[in-house]
Amino acid sequence: MKQLVLTVIGPDKPGLVDSLSKTVLENHGNWLASNLSHLAGHFAGIVQVEVDETHLQTLQDALASLEDLSVKVELGAQALISDVEKLTLVITGNDRPGIVQELSSVIQHKGANILHFTSKQQSAPNWGSPIFNAQATVTLPKGMDADEVISALESIANDIFVEAEVDESDSHAYQPSEASA
Repeated sequence: MKQLVLTVIGPDKPGLVDSLSKTVLENHGNWLASNLSHLAGHFAGIVQVEVDETHLQTLQDALASLEDLSVKVELGAQALISDVEKLTLVITGNDRPGIVQELSSVIQHKGANILHFTSKQQSAPNWGSPIFNAQATVTLPKGMDADEVISALESIANDIFVEAEVDESDSHAYQPSEASA
């Protein structure tokens, strides 16, 4: 079986997910995971699909012929991340240009790797400015203390708050030390 990563984008309208999923199914693909969103009038997303090698070209051709969607197909690889500590971070602060770059730079500097990242801007009338909200799942390098990553993120500005969520599916779930509790 071949793993594929599809990136899709097109003007948003009803039926796009149905059309995409039908194309995958009709061409012997199996939809494994996805992250799909409506952004600025467009439908955009990433989909992980697996397909037997004998149907790979047929599926790629069918995806390329979809109307109203631009689909890019990349061959994936099996990633083994079972023996690393995962940490899910919820980050909140005043929104400003560059906040994602600041956060990602700190995460990278600490040697952590971002597995999943979502963010949004929310109205916050009581705060006087829009609020930035993000959720990031990261892997920590062996021996890295999660409190060190949290402290580094919170040191970016005095208005950034970081919470670590316990990932029940991860045997290395984060338990805050007494210093961060």
